[in-house]
Amino acid sequence: MVEDAGVEGLVERASRGDAVAVETLLENELPRLRTFVHLRMGPALRAREETVDLVQSVCRVILARRDQFRHEGGEQFRRWLLATARRVVADKAKYWRRDQRDAAREEPRLLDDDFATVADSVCSQLTPSRVASARERLARFERAYATLPDDYREVIALARVLELPHKEVAERLGRSELATRTLLHRALAALSATLDEP
Repeated sequence: MVEDAGVEGLVERASRGDAVAVETLLENELPRLRTFVHLRMGPALRAREETVDLVQSVCRVILARRDQFRHEGGEQFRRWLLATARRVVADKAKYWRRDQRDAAREEPRLLDDDFATVADSVCSQLTPSRVASARERLARFERAYATLPDDYREVIALARVLELPHKEVAERLGRSELATRTLLHRALAALSATLDEP
C-alpha cells in the first residue's frame, strides 16, 4: 500500500491524466473496491456475474476517463472510484433485471473466483486448512448483510469497507456525523444479531 504522504502526490498527478498514477491509486484501493463491489452486487447479481469482472469494468472506466478526474482534496480519488463502482454495479443489475434475464429467478450461488477475491480482503491469514471455514463464514456474512435495510448496508459499506471518515459518510448519507455514527452502531448491532442467529 502507498503511504498517505505518497497518495497526495499520486492524486495530484492523476488529476493531470497521469496513467501510471491512476493505476497505482487503483492498485492501492483494489482490496476495498473488490469487497465494496461484491457486497453492492447482492445475491441476485452475484448469481450471474463475478465480482472480479465488475471490478475490472470499474478499473477500465476509471482508466478510460482518467482525464476527467479533478483533484479537490485527499479523498477525491476514492469518491470518484466509489461513484464509478456504484454506476457499474447499477448498470449491470439493470441489464439483468430485464424480464428475459431476470437473475432473481435463479438460485444465488457463491462463485469460486468471487470467494477467492473477497476472502483475500475479508479473511486474514487464509490458509488451505481454513478455506472451508472461511467460505462458510463469508456465505453467512453475505446472507446476514443482504437482510439488512438499505441504509444499514450503505453505512457499513462506506464506513467499514471503504473506511471513509465519519464526516465523509455523513455527507454521502445526508445526515449529521452524530446521526451517522448512531446509524453505523445500529447497523453493526443488527448485523451481529443476525450473524448470531442459529
